[in-house]
Amino acid sequence: MTTETKVSEAVAEVMKATEPEGAGQPGGAQRMMRVVRAMTQKRYSAEDKIRIVMEGMRKEMPASQLSRREGLSIQTYYTWVKDFMEGGMSRLKGDTVRNANRDEVDELKRENARLKEIVGEQSLTIHALKKSVGE
Repeated sequence: MTTETKVSEAVAEVMKATEPEGAGQPGGAQRMMRVVRAMTQKRYSAEDKIRIVMEGMRKEMPASQLSRREGLSIQTYYTWVKDFMEGGMSRLKGDTVRNANRDEVDELKRENARLKEIVGEQSLTIHALKKSVGE
């Protein structure tokens, strides 16, 4: 589906959804444009961003041609390059905390569940003891 098709479908959807109550109201056009931009904005995954930046770093094609091929602005491409380089520099300096990987997160979730179970058992024991004492 081309961008033009997405835009025309989004405009038709917005017009249909906002026409009865929004027709002729001040600011209606700006509101509609915000909705259309949000609906047609392309989202790139982290993997896609890395792939595009790495292709640009290999100098196989000019950044302008790469950006055009991927459907993004040259400013966006250079922002990604800057973020990529800053992330690499801070990682090499070692001044950032490493993100937990999936195994560590799973292990912490299991430990958390085990601890919650222990707290629940202790709470039941305390409640039973209080009842037996008569409080």
